[in-house]
Amino acid sequence: MRYFQSILGLEVLLMEVTTVAEGKVSLEAIHLEDIRLAASKMTGASRRAFQAEMALKYCSGSARRAEDVFGWSRQAVQLGLHEKRTGIVCLGHHTFCCGAKLWEKKHPEVAQALWELAESHAQQDPTFRTTLSFTRLTAEEAIKQLRAQGFSDDVLPSRSGMSEVLNRNGYRLRPVLKAKPQKKSLKRRHFRQCPGT
Repeated sequence: MRYFQSILGLEVLLMEVTTVAEGKVSLEAIHLEDIRLAASKMTGASRRAFQAEMALKYCSGSARRAEDVFGWSRQAVQLGLHEKRTGIVCLGHHTFCCGAKLWEKKHPEVAQALWELAESHAQQDPTFRTTLSFTRLTAEEAIKQLRAQGFSDDVLPSRSGMSEVLNRNGYRLRPVLKAKPQKKSLKRRHFRQCPGT
């Protein structure tokens, strides 16, 4: 009995090692787990591209065999193979149709006026260590000046929305620091302490 169990266990192990015998590539069970784990960490088109590559490499480009070997959806592997063949990446309906557009994309003419306004109030970081532009223009003041240019309230964002728009496009809403005055030198202090010299 024990002999038959060991033979049965050996046969199962051999089947896992040579799962992909037709492609003349052998995968051990641990490698299969690694490939499955890698695919599970990806999403969308990148996952399908990875699955298509593995199907071509280990399963002779067969989506059915990839489904048997790796446990992936046959349709996803087939779509990944089509995307690889044509070079056209398919977008899901949710990605294509859903999600709010950015304010700058909805109102490009107002955004252009805002960028011109922000540039006129902007200054480069005095240390030149970063590429950030600091501005004295607050969100409230930006809205007020855009209203003065003739833009209506229905195309202008709220005050918090304006802050997000400016921050997202590289303008940090904080006062520009002027050059700091130098501290008093040590020589002057020394002379004050010793009036007799």
